[in-house]
Amino acid sequence: MTAPFDFASLLAPGTPAPAVKWNGFPKYNFIGGHNDAKNVPVDALIAAATAVLKREGATLATYGLNSGPLGYRPLREFLAGKLKGHAGIKCSPDEILITSGSMQGLDLINSLLVAKGDTVLIEQETYGGALTKLNKLGANVIGIPLDDEGLRLDVLEEKLAELKKKGVTPKYIYTIPTVQNPTGAIMGEKRRADLIALAARYGVMIFEDECYSDLIWSGKRPKSLFAMANGEGVIHIGSFSKSIAPALRVGYIVAKWEVLARILGLKQDAGSGALEQMVLAEFCKQHFADHVPKLNKVLAAKLQTLREALAEQFGTAAEFGDPEGGIYLWIKLPDQVDTTKLAQAALAAGVSLNPGQEWSTNKDYARSRLRLCFANPEPETIKKGVEVLAEVCRREFGVPLRSANVEKGA
Repeated sequence: MTAPFDFASLLAPGTPAPAVKWNGFPKYNFIGGHNDAKNVPVDALIAAATAVLKREGATLATYGLNSGPLGYRPLREFLAGKLKGHAGIKCSPDEILITSGSMQGLDLINSLLVAKGDTVLIEQETYGGALTKLNKLGANVIGIPLDDEGLRLDVLEEKLAELKKKGVTPKYIYTIPTVQNPTGAIMGEKRRADLIALAARYGVMIFEDECYSDLIWSGKRPKSLFAMANGEGVIHIGSFSKSIAPALRVGYIVAKWEVLARILGLKQDAGSGALEQMVLAEFCKQHFADHVPKLNKVLAAKLQTLREALAEQFGTAAEFGDPEGGIYLWIKLPDQVDTTKLAQAALAAGVSLNPGQEWSTNKDYARSRLRLCFANPEPETIKKGVEVLAEVCRREFGVPLRSANVEKGA
């Protein structure tokens, strides 16, 4: 019998631990960026796929669908119009690069700008994927605290001045200004203008992540940073993952051509998935404007279901806001609760959650915080999942002391 080949000595330095085999989603799934299954527009996507493949299927014979390396031109044309109306961005289709999800956008921008030891300023609580990628690169990641409107510019200015004295210019300021992940904050227009002016004064680029900006209950939002800066000193990324479906791995980068040309030189993957681009372009042209408000109505109702369930099961032991959009709720539990340990115990009971330390540069601050995604579970599942979570939390940490149901004698 041949002995197994030992390849461990061949692994590159820094290779992560092996992945755990997937055994399906837990019963009460509150993690990741999953969305509402009933609102995936399946029939319209089928119709769009059929129509566009009958009309243009032969272009699959060429890399880039006869549209070039930036991506399928009809999709870029849709985005140029959508971004103008939605975010105030005036750009041409040739200032948009289609990517394989926004995560590829993060990788490309980091590849362009960040080397080991470089300094990057980010929001103290932020997208965990962005943190992971920067840490893997060996970047010096500095978190700036948030308030109800997002990035605190007073602290940002102090940090920029401190770094300037040391001769350090950060490679970029990473911000999620419109429905911040995980807090749900929306930065107002005045603060956006002040951020642009501050970044320009110190010669620092702004990296604007707008993956959640379509998911605002009112449908009204401030202009994007890219729009307010006329694209100068700002790189903008977005995605269809949250507005249509996360398994459709289609994102995009918006940047001035001199920046985009450099990024395009790094995107050596022969192009992002062609079918997804074709189907999305066909679907969005006809249905995007009607689909998103319907989805937002469902998501807003699910958020309130989650908030009510937390209030009922945790009482005052859980502190949380009332976001105006998105798919996440950021929750503070009493200080004795370690949400990393809570996550492990909860998963054994069938509840998955994101512990706060995975989404923050301040591990002490985030130790008792957690993020719950409310978009995917049905309302009754949300209620039951929170009930089970409260039971686990009570058993492990002694809070909440008693549920509202117990107090009522139920």
